[in-house]
Amino acid sequence: MTRKIGETLHDISENPSIEADVIVVGAGFAGITAARELKRAGKSVAMLEARSRLGGRSLSRPIGDGKVVELGCEFHGQSDSVSARTARSVGIGSHKVYDDGYKLIDDGGRIARWKGAIPKVSPAALVDFGQAALRIERMRREVPQEAPWQAPHAVQWDSETMWSWTQRNIRTKAGRSLMRLLIESGMAASPAEVSVLHVLNYSNGTGGFRAMTTVTGGTLENRFVGGSHGLALRLAQSVTAETYVGAAVRRINHFSDHVRVSGSGFEAVGRRVVVAVPVPLSGRIEYDPVLPAYRDQLTQRLTFGSAIKYLALYDEPFWRAAGLTGMAISHTSPVRAVLDGSPPDGSPGVLTAFVTGPAAHAVGRLSEGKRRELLLREFVRYFGPRAGKPYDIIEQNWMAEPYTRGCYHAYAPPGLYTEYGPALKEPIGRIHWAGAESVPVEFGSMSGAIYSGQRVATEIIACDADDGPGHLTAGPGKPATSRSVL
Repeated sequence: MTRKIGETLHDISENPSIEADVIVVGAGFAGITAARELKRAGKSVAMLEARSRLGGRSLSRPIGDGKVVELGCEFHGQSDSVSARTARSVGIGSHKVYDDGYKLIDDGGRIARWKGAIPKVSPAALVDFGQAALRIERMRREVPQEAPWQAPHAVQWDSETMWSWTQRNIRTKAGRSLMRLLIESGMAASPAEVSVLHVLNYSNGTGGFRAMTTVTGGTLENRFVGGSHGLALRLAQSVTAETYVGAAVRRINHFSDHVRVSGSGFEAVGRRVVVAVPVPLSGRIEYDPVLPAYRDQLTQRLTFGSAIKYLALYDEPFWRAAGLTGMAISHTSPVRAVLDGSPPDGSPGVLTAFVTGPAAHAVGRLSEGKRRELLLREFVRYFGPRAGKPYDIIEQNWMAEPYTRGCYHAYAPPGLYTEYGPALKEPIGRIHWAGAESVPVEFGSMSGAIYSGQRVATEIIACDADDGPGHLTAGPGKPATSRSVL
């Protein structure tokens, strides 16, 4: 009989002592994938999740009639992405984001309509931006996704911000503004904060630089039927009996032959541990012995993007009748981008808005009422009076999530890849690292997280083969009865 998700999850307060071959910290896509792959290989696992739910940065909210809206990650790009292939393997399909009609661009208060992949700008700015985008496309092909620091020009590209590169390579003000908009809306960070090498590596994972914020043919083209959170839960079905929620890990003791993972009121002992929480948060765990300085310095430098996500629900997607896709972007508004987030059948109508980068810092400090007022004002500017009357508004501030602290993903400032890059995924003794930012294929995405979980499982299986046979006696994720096995 198929288990219903939630029925076999354990509360850590009721299971204070656990033993398993591998302890997995974090139950997002990376942790879930690592746990299921290790269990499939015959390892006993125990997955510890600080939240009361699974899924990490994936979070879908039911809105009735079996439909959901996406509060977290949602787009999987093309049908050959790692996450799309994984979803098909467990019986989950995709649907296309609505992209029929005109898009809108706000250029300092003047809103214009446009179609195609490039927003409507002056011919000179279009040529200027286009040549820069082509140059980035050529550069990114030299960057290996799993080791960007090995690119032929890695030191040069990693020593420069995207802002300084833009100043040198784009001459028109409009072209520079378009580049800033693309980075802030696509990466949730200012171009002045991000290294050129990181932009190249990230755009490799999206299928190209210009695909980063493109719907048809780009990374925003497809969503999962039933939501990305549904995929996380489906993948977790085989390991829910080994999953413990409410387990905020505070300390990892690691020894030559075992690890001890603990938090308030609980302890888990294993042969190895997979840390599958975001890299910046992994540095908040206390390690004994302390980690090498290069790993700790890495966690101090890798920074999460800043994003607040809004969903406005309407009886119908009224913008479609006006010939609009529901997509709007702005050079000046705090609401950097809007997309049609409606379910596959178009009911209800949903506008999904993204407040990103420096704008997210400012908006996050406003009162709830001021934030709502700002959002509705911008919707009305884009789509008319009807957009000011949604029947519900949902806000998700990922910067305020205690076990995330940012979104969409973490980014590398200048110098990080060439100074510390290998530390993103190299194991330290019996500590292994996974996650969407552990330099996987399709960096920062659901696909990247899944890929990293597969990688780290393969890594552990190979390490254990070198160590020789040895399993803990307590069995798969069971409460410990003895410590004599260690």
